[in-house]
Amino acid sequence: MHNRAQAASQAAEAAGKQGKFWEMHDKLFENFKDLSDENFAKWAGELSLNLDQFKKDMEDPELKKKIAEQQKLSMSLGARGTPAFFVNGRYLSGAQPKEAFKAIIDEEIKKADALIAKGTPRDKVYEETIKNGKTTP
Repeated sequence: MHNRAQAASQAAEAAGKQGKFWEMHDKLFENFKDLSDENFAKWAGELSLNLDQFKKDMEDPELKKKIAEQQKLSMSLGARGTPAFFVNGRYLSGAQPKEAFKAIIDEEIKKADALIAKGTPRDKVYEETIKNGKTTP
């Protein structure tokens, strides 16, 4: 969490109301040291957004409520910052090397193979894996 996280979230969501969430997301991450209101408006213009609507949406109480609900959910899952990753319910915090992902994915593949060997249909493996919520190693 940084002092411009809320405003950046609002910019991404406001852009999303005009179908440009991911484009704004990319601008925000490319320019994470320059997250000013002026730059949000500049990037909205670069994305050909309706600037008046963008500014209005930035202040929309419903949009702020949506962000607050997303933050509450992420906190309840243990994700208190970015980046945060989940692999079959297993939390991986922060920027990680490829090897960390590979280790978790390899473990999850073994679990999936064991479920299949016990008779779980392949198209039900994920559902079975996460049916009780968070999973453990």
